[in-house]
Amino acid sequence: MEIIEFFTCSDADRQHWLEEIGKSDWGAGIYLYELLRDGKLRRLCGQATKVLMLTEGRNIVSFCTYAPQDDIPAPELTPWMGFVYTFPKYRGNRMFGKLVEHAVKLAKADSFERIYVSTLETGLYEKYGFTFFQMMTDIHGEPSRVYSRKV
Repeated sequence: MEIIEFFTCSDADRQHWLEEIGKSDWGAGIYLYELLRDGKLRRLCGQATKVLMLTEGRNIVSFCTYAPQDDIPAPELTPWMGFVYTFPKYRGNRMFGKLVEHAVKLAKADSFERIYVSTLETGLYEKYGFTFFQMMTDIHGEPSRVYSRKV
């Protein structure tokens, strides 16, 4: 298993990983695919946004973003993990934890004290050291659970 960052890949590899992300069976995963395909992700989430991919050979196991902004309009809260997804055949093995730890290391290297995630899930992020922060409203006007983790 290896963690690869989408934007640092060669053009040919980036196209391959884009197609792999596009195989996601989750609406937000498809939205990430479209944002990447159309060159809009960094305009939406910030120029420093990274797309982290846990890979096994040429297959993506899990992916997420590490970004200055996410779907919660709260610029004082940063950085964010977003677009968190694990492909079905890899679920249940805590593979996503490898991406969490990588994002936490990035946040620490960037001198942040906390990292945030916005979700409707309960019981998932707690397994990776996150604690409930508060309910907030996302950019679509919908309620979202915001979790944070000390780095």
